[in-house]
Amino acid sequence: MAIVTINSEVERFLAQPKKLYIGGEWVAASSGATFEIENPANKQVFAHCATAVEADIDAAVQAARDAFNGEWSTVQPAQRSLLMNRLAALMEADSDNLAQILTLDNGKTLLHAKGEIAAALGILRYFAGWPSKIEGSTLPVSPRSGAPMFAYTRKEAVGVCALIVPWNFPLSMCLWKLAPALATGCTSVLKPSETTPLAALRLAELFDQAGFPKGVFNVVTGFGDRAGAPLAAHNDVDKIAFTGSTQVGKLIGQAALGNMKKVSLELGGKSPNIIMPDADIVRAAQGAADGIFYNQGQVCTAASRLYVHDSVLDQTLEQLAKHGSGYVVGNGLDSDTTIGPLVSAAQHGIVSNYIAKAVQEGAELICGGQAPAGMDHGHYMQPTVFLDKAEQTCIAREEIFGPVVTVMSWSDTDELIHRANNSDFGLAAGVWTNNLQNAHRIAAQLKAGSVYVNCWNVVDPAAPFGGYKQSGWGREMGKNVIDAYTETKSVFVDLS
Repeated sequence: MAIVTINSEVERFLAQPKKLYIGGEWVAASSGATFEIENPANKQVFAHCATAVEADIDAAVQAARDAFNGEWSTVQPAQRSLLMNRLAALMEADSDNLAQILTLDNGKTLLHAKGEIAAALGILRYFAGWPSKIEGSTLPVSPRSGAPMFAYTRKEAVGVCALIVPWNFPLSMCLWKLAPALATGCTSVLKPSETTPLAALRLAELFDQAGFPKGVFNVVTGFGDRAGAPLAAHNDVDKIAFTGSTQVGKLIGQAALGNMKKVSLELGGKSPNIIMPDADIVRAAQGAADGIFYNQGQVCTAASRLYVHDSVLDQTLEQLAKHGSGYVVGNGLDSDTTIGPLVSAAQHGIVSNYIAKAVQEGAELICGGQAPAGMDHGHYMQPTVFLDKAEQTCIAREEIFGPVVTVMSWSDTDELIHRANNSDFGLAAGVWTNNLQNAHRIAAQLKAGSVYVNCWNVVDPAAPFGGYKQSGWGREMGKNVIDAYTETKSVFVDLS
């Protein structure tokens, strides 16, 4: 084992009391209460964070409103771009510290943590180019009066945004929302997951250093019922951006009705991944393994339903079992580790229960299915492969959010498409084939917001991301997301 030494700056950061970041100041929760942060690699508590309640939410929203109506409203687009690029530079310089914080907090490997930081930087820099490109248009109107009329539209910042993000990608999910909010001139209140709040607090330190006006970005740590719910329902919040479970997303949607907030929701998934008989099986199996075991399977787009043609089923299972057993499960700070622990005891229990139920329901366990021997000191789970030809088990239908893939066979393409689309979710889908006609035909038929051909989990700031059906409302990233953070105003000027 080669456990990485924790940086002195990270030690300093962790040793400080973790307060709320409101109006550019670090403040204790109004109740004085705190909660524990546990390292999933060893189950040890290593930090405490302030527990925000409704009074703290009120203060954070007021700070965001004051900034939106005040200094931030006078900052010109070019200056917004400069500040965003300055924040990106600070994040890049701090990337080693951020990576260690992510690994300690979430459990993911340092390699994956650094990948998440790189993705977050890409998003921030992409949207740093947008402030000067958000524009309206002139309209060729024909008023009934016949009077000469000059008409045009304006794109204006929607206002105060509530950003509620999950624990699987604590930093990049934050930037997916914060970056377009900043680009459009909005202010924000971020509520990170209570399981992984530390990266957001580190980001707030860097935000402060970048020189943004006070109150543009606020961070409130705490629990969903005491912090997230009052933030979502707050009457002075103009827009909610949420990533998380479909169940909670529905509650967010209901809360938004109080003052008719704008809402964008990126929710659950149960993504089908199809291997055609003409595919490169070695490459497809490797891609299928990466698609489900990356980040311990704790990915909304995880390729958890694998449909393999009858003619290549045995070969694919052999390759998939080989890849699954080849991962090194361990502490994310260990340089040899390729798959870290699950994020918490609760998540480990959920995954374990699904595995036990799948066995009871008759699924054939190909590999994995339990914690590695001698590793009960953390929330570890081996990469797990099941065969369920009849597609009758719970793991073939329900989102697990762990390193568990269900392999199912198929023979008829039309039936396959029906089975792949027969889900409440529609976030992602994929197909592995060397036939160009198959690639485009099947991609067009799959009901999913992202379709991957001979790849998986490709994400780019320029490409919109979101889901069909119960996988969400709206899109994040790309030019589409600008509309989610702006209002369009029509202006008519009588020139007669």
